[in-house]
Amino acid sequence: MNELKRMTVFCGSSENVDNHYFEAVEQLGKELAEKEIEVVYGGGNVGLMGALARSVLKAGGKVTGIIPRKIYDNVTHIELSNLVIVDTMHERKAKMYELGDAFIALPGGIGTLEELTEIFTWYQLEYHNKPIGLLNTKGYYDRFYLMLEHMVEEGFLHKQYMEPLLTEENPEKLVAMISRHSVPMMNKWKQDDISDRI
Repeated sequence: MNELKRMTVFCGSSENVDNHYFEAVEQLGKELAEKEIEVVYGGGNVGLMGALARSVLKAGGKVTGIIPRKIYDNVTHIELSNLVIVDTMHERKAKMYELGDAFIALPGGIGTLEELTEIFTWYQLEYHNKPIGLLNTKGYYDRFYLMLEHMVEEGFLHKQYMEPLLTEENPEKLVAMISRHSVPMMNKWKQDDISDRI
């Protein structure tokens, strides 16, 4: 079992999405709060970001937001347990990655995908061996997973690097999977013919 004190969650800020996404995120927030797992996220107040933070706080949980000054100065805010203001997007991501004992990517846009793929890349480069969960509401990440499998088939990605990725539509089951999943630390530098496969 992993000791999950904090879960870093990547999520989008779009409001114009199917209500099923909001319902799933609210379930996830409640589940994390009940398990006393603090949520670390990007600090926003709209879209799935806002829904997540509000659901955790409503259920008595803790939420830490990490937000760049430029965004902080231009949006309204939720009263979070803790809000950290940084100078750049790079600092924001580094702090979110540092604080999380595991990661969950909710359905989101290009920013969410960028955070997900970066933390996945960091696993391949041995910067961490933490689980990465995909909340697969409405099969949102099915095509992403197919793309990763295509990379494996074409030789651009070693299959063992898929080890930290967990995909599940049910929020409670996803949290349970993450808590049980032991991720091995890979040694990229001793793999055969892997110099260009990061």
